[in-house]
Amino acid sequence: MDSLYVLIPIAILFVIIAVGVFLWAVRSDQFEDLERQGMNVLLDDKPAEKKTNSKPPTADDN
Repeated sequence: MDSLYVLIPIAILFVIIAVGVFLWAVRSDQFEDLERQGMNVLLDDKPAEKKTNSKPPTADDN
């Protein structure tokens, strides 16, 4: 029973911190445009260049 006197305030502190982090994220526009950020992951890479006339070295080349 004595452990509840310690665990309940710790749990309340965790809830207060979680609410504070959530409010900070909302106020700093972290959730403003979720669609665009998801598309950036797919569209950021440049297309790979095709290499021509290149063969991997073999043991016969020496």
